[in-house]
Amino acid sequence: MMLSVNDLRLQRGGKAVLHGIDLQVPPGEVTALLGANGAGKSSTVMAIGGALPLTGGRIEVEGNALHGQRPERVRALGVAVVPEGHRVLGDLSVLDNLRAAATALPAARVADAVEQVLAVFPELRVKLALPARSLSGGQKQMVCIAQALIGKPRYLAIDELSLGLAPTVVKRLVEVVQQVAREGVGVLLIEQFTTVALAVSSRAYVLERGRMAFAGSSQELRSRPEILHSSYLAAA
Repeated sequence: MMLSVNDLRLQRGGKAVLHGIDLQVPPGEVTALLGANGAGKSSTVMAIGGALPLTGGRIEVEGNALHGQRPERVRALGVAVVPEGHRVLGDLSVLDNLRAAATALPAARVADAVEQVLAVFPELRVKLALPARSLSGGQKQMVCIAQALIGKPRYLAIDELSLGLAPTVVKRLVEVVQQVAREGVGVLLIEQFTTVALAVSSRAYVLERGRMAFAGSSQELRSRPEILHSSYLAAA
């Protein structure tokens, strides 16, 4: 069983942006989704998370349909999304950001859930009382990933993990992604640094103008750099 996207078609602003793509995210592995800006990567993630309606195709997780579901139902079915842009509730404290992400849990479990994500990101403990807007970009991304993990998802989609972040922060976040996968979570990773994405993933997909240009092992894609080169040149 896995997270499956089949013949996904999608329009934004009346324009077709995805033209029948297929991908699969197995549990316990990192799957990379690569491509130039405008290739359709973020649209794919938003569709998986229930934030964009489909014009065709199916999205399923372990036999349950995600397409047509609201984001909260998608999360309840075990799929969490970290959108691009380090989006936090800036006026709330870091602790309240984490608590807000745990609203679907029974009240008695919230404190334990917060403790569990703080074990993943101990750096956030000293920031709990601060407004989230005061954090660095890397710390905000940690909060966003912690919010996604707090509901114990079986699948996690992360859009642009390292965008705008320092290499040391990227290394730290990659370690967390690998840890999460080792614990059995299937991770769909969108990452601007293709070398990073291919180093941590088992399978990779390359989107080019809303169509799948490559689907295969990350090892194969590493050995065929002309595929990525061609897709980025096509976008330019």
